[in-house]
Amino acid sequence: MNNMNRPLILIAEDLESNFLFLKIVLQKKYRIIWAKDGKEAVEMFEEYSPSLVLMDIRMPVIDGIEATKFIREINPDVPIIAQTANAFASDQDKAKDAGCNIIIVKPIKARTLTEAIERFEPL
Repeated sequence: MNNMNRPLILIAEDLESNFLFLKIVLQKKYRIIWAKDGKEAVEMFEEYSPSLVLMDIRMPVIDGIEATKFIREINPDVPIIAQTANAFASDQDKAKDAGCNIIIVKPIKARTLTEAIERFEPL
């Protein structure tokens, strides 16, 4: 499959080390773009129309909850997978209420990530 035929995933993640892990896990099967904060995530979503969004919840400028709400106004159907270091049910409920389809808790395991994304295939 050539590069342009692979689905595009927007990774919204402010920590470079976390982004690099996600990129390594996903880059063989997907094209990747990186937003370093929630505002950038919304702007890149509008510009590139990715097939799926991996949304960190705690980010600068606009957090992942607010960014998810903005993206849902643009596209109510795109799969959004929240990534959070917070395992509290109340935080996970906020992410679901904002429009996240799945919440995965950090530290993320490669298999957990790929299984979550594969639930939405074909992208």
